[in-house]
Amino acid sequence: MTTDLDASMDAYFGVDEEPPPYDPGDPGDPEQDDTVREPAPRTWAAQDLRSVLDGTYTPPKPSVGRRDDGVGLFYPGRMNSVASESEAGKTWFALIACLQEINDGNHVLYLDFEDDAGGVVGRLLCLGAHPDTVLEFFHYVRPENSPSDIDLIDLAAVLETSPTLAIVDGVTEGMSLFGLELKDNTDIAKFGRVLLRPLQNAGAAVVTLDHVVKSAENRGRYSIGGVHKLNGLNGVMYILENRRPFGIGLTGKSTIRVAKDRPAQIRKNGLPHSSGMHWYADLVVKSESAEFAEAHLYAPRARDEDEREDDEDQKRIAGIKRKILDAIGKAREPLTGKGVEDRVVGKAADIRRALADLVDSGHVDACPGPRNATLHSIPTPAAPAPEEAAA
Repeated sequence: MTTDLDASMDAYFGVDEEPPPYDPGDPGDPEQDDTVREPAPRTWAAQDLRSVLDGTYTPPKPSVGRRDDGVGLFYPGRMNSVASESEAGKTWFALIACLQEINDGNHVLYLDFEDDAGGVVGRLLCLGAHPDTVLEFFHYVRPENSPSDIDLIDLAAVLETSPTLAIVDGVTEGMSLFGLELKDNTDIAKFGRVLLRPLQNAGAAVVTLDHVVKSAENRGRYSIGGVHKLNGLNGVMYILENRRPFGIGLTGKSTIRVAKDRPAQIRKNGLPHSSGMHWYADLVVKSESAEFAEAHLYAPRARDEDEREDDEDQKRIAGIKRKILDAIGKAREPLTGKGVEDRVVGKAADIRRALADLVDSGHVDACPGPRNATLHSIPTPAAPAPEEAAA
């Protein structure tokens, strides 16, 4: 079913139905708008495949935004996405790319459904942007209603600047503004068609900033909502994993991993990871004050990844040790290894490893039990020596 919103978006962004035949005898109505609009592209005809067959075809390159080593971040003219939990650095990541583009003399559109101009532009200035450059090349839009015809004219005027990057901050809030359901794949596809695709057709690297589900175990590679969010992307999708919190006076850090790379030109510049998502960069923001922050997108280093995995492994085992000590301390009698495993959540191999470490370090006593079982208990504090007691 076609809605008024569909019709308005179609009319202003060139995805309308085929126009009526031209009548050379009709001079037109002089009172009508004489703006010439490009017809919708014809996409149902068979494409010319000669460039693919003769080897002259070149795949799309991630040429918008870049890491510190110059390797690109986003694909122009394609749908890209950045997702994470709250306060993991999505906006910092996006603004680094924005600053790079405007400093190169390119226009940027920032379509914001979450923050305000003070917050976004303030961070951009904090990163070192020059006010004159921001004023000329950075186009900030803060929608507060479903777009009317005049709103779409305003947005089309921004697209006439040919932005190389279009950030859409807050997909959940944006869909709500359009009256669309986040978990409905049909509505997700519609949001892409009525808003994101026109930005893509203007040649911009469209980058949506989105949230992941709260449960890390159930998250996988998906942002919150319907699966079409991932399936509908034809560029790259990054997942940010926070390592250290961001804030004034802090040095925040997040790992950037590749969840999807449709053109397959980005993963080759990253490092493989056990999660299945390549490690592509580290986002580090050192905030000296509210007015100045130093931000970097460092390329991955294998040594750092090995150390990080060792740290994560140690943290996981340390957490299991605390649970084991708690379980043994609450038990009415010493526990067998099976009894410990029944009371502690985690992989059996990790629990056995943590329990062995506790025994070796003297934090847990192990003594023979019936049927060749080993009983585990918390050591009884040693009685003080007589001279100590007397003292």
